[in-house]
Amino acid sequence: MGRWLVSRGRSRGYRAERELVLMLWRLGFAVMRAPASGARIKRADYPDVVAIKNGKVAVFEVKSRKSLGTIYLNKEQLRKLREFSERAGGRAYVAVRIPHKGWKFVSLQELRETDSGNYRLDKEVIETAGGVSTVLRDLGLLKPLDSFTSNGKTRSK
Repeated sequence: MGRWLVSRGRSRGYRAERELVLMLWRLGFAVMRAPASGARIKRADYPDVVAIKNGKVAVFEVKSRKSLGTIYLNKEQLRKLREFSERAGGRAYVAVRIPHKGWKFVSLQELRETDSGNYRLDKEVIETAGGVSTVLRDLGLLKPLDSFTSNGKTRSK
């Protein structure tokens, strides 16, 4: 019975990763789910999803939950995510999918270290986190409203 529960949780996580890949692809990113995602690979440090657009890189640790609540991440997961994002010159996020609430993207600075050296992402932080526009803004891929003229064309500076 315990094995069935683990399989169900992994299945939910896999579906969430695929959904994130599709969403980012539709937004014009070159994106892929890391083939070793979730595996205990020793040779390299892979995030769950890598997305690149116009030379900007975002890497994601993907979490899917049935309901809003605190999420715990082990220090090794976070070390690998940081290492990959630094090597790629990108930004790292925890992407959280909650049914009926959609996607929330939290930068690693929002995580809090626990007494054991692992990390937690508090429910309140997830609740107030932004959607995919947060990632686009952080990467410099969103144009500010004042960059448009009244006829809808982009104003050159």
